Amino acid sequence: MHGEHGALDVDAEDLVEVRLADLTESMGISRKSMYAAFGNKEELFQKALQLYSQGPSAYIAEALRAPTAREAARIFLTGSVQSNTQSGYPAGCLGVQGALAVGETGRPARDALAEWRRRGQLHLRERFQRAVREGDLPVSADPDLIARYVMTIANGMAVQATGGTTREELQQVADAALLNWPPG
Repeated sequence: MHGEHGALDVDAEDLVEVRLADLTESMGISRKSMYAAFGNKEELFQKALQLYSQGPSAYIAEALRAPTAREAARIFLTGSVQSNTQSGYPAGCLGVQGALAVGETGRPARDALAEWRRRGQLHLRERFQRAVREGDLPVSADPDLIARYVMTIANGMAVQATGGTTREELQQVADAALLNWPPG
């Protein structure tokens, strides 16, 4: 694939430390065209993360619109399972594993992904706060703890997927996490 989305042909998890020459070759464009389209490699990474949020991670927005807190958690965890095990894509999650072990040159990507994860957990917390206000969760529920719980299960499943855990096995984990609902 060439053009704007062609940069995603380079494994997105390697984008943080990939050479500019590899990117332009993958995209079939010159270095000048790459700078004109994206500004720099960090801006290209931000664009890849935005596309990832609208594609493989689109389940997050669906989960936040769910009618109940439990359904939000179910959609979030099941979406994570499906996204982490998509055929034809690397197993795992760009947002979780994309830049965990990078050097100083990868710091902008590492920081961007940490912020992306933080925002995801914040959105979950806000959804669970709403559930408390609406009476869907008990007043004693801790929306921050519930958001951390759901996010930690999802992040762990991403790591497990990378290690070869199957979709079916991960779905069993997601289902088991909901047996303890609400957590805390």
